[in-house]
Amino acid sequence: MIKAFQGTNPAIDPTAFVAETAVIIGDVEIGAESSIWYNCVVRGDVNHIRIGARSNVQDLSMLHVTHKKHSDDPGAPLVIGDDVTIGHSVTLHGCTLQNGCFIGMQAMVMDHAVVGEGALIGARALVTEGTIIPPRTLWVGAPAKYRRDLTPDEVAWLKKSPGNYVKYSLQYLDNGIEAAELKP
Repeated sequence: MIKAFQGTNPAIDPTAFVAETAVIIGDVEIGAESSIWYNCVVRGDVNHIRIGARSNVQDLSMLHVTHKKHSDDPGAPLVIGDDVTIGHSVTLHGCTLQNGCFIGMQAMVMDHAVVGEGALIGARALVTEGTIIPPRTLWVGAPAKYRRDLTPDEVAWLKKSPGNYVKYSLQYLDNGIEAAELKP
């Protein structure tokens, strides 16, 4: 379902794949060749969500934001860069994911946290509010703690992941599974 909220429609690049059971609401922008998979919720109702190019949000993930408390308060929008991989059942709330990072299955990233470029958040990790994750590092646990810098092989592997999901989404589209269409 793709739905307007208070007069604002999601803006989805025509090359993006949106599974028919995904829910996308309100002030959401999804970039070229990105994919939103089955049973994801992307709820840009009380603030905005921006998803860059070639990023993938895997099955059962929930993306939300925090409202603005007054006119000078930005609240906590959700900003996802390019080439980001978001694993199954991830919760993202009002955070920033920089280009090329990887969020493991069932991880949670909370308000005002920033995951640096090419960083890896382990499965089931909890990145608490306001945490700053440096680029190309591995963080695990609840609360998430620095484990180590990523190896060159891991950095190379992370760069391949988004391309895999672009390929998968094209396969779904080629097999007659249509992306959801935005209704004006």
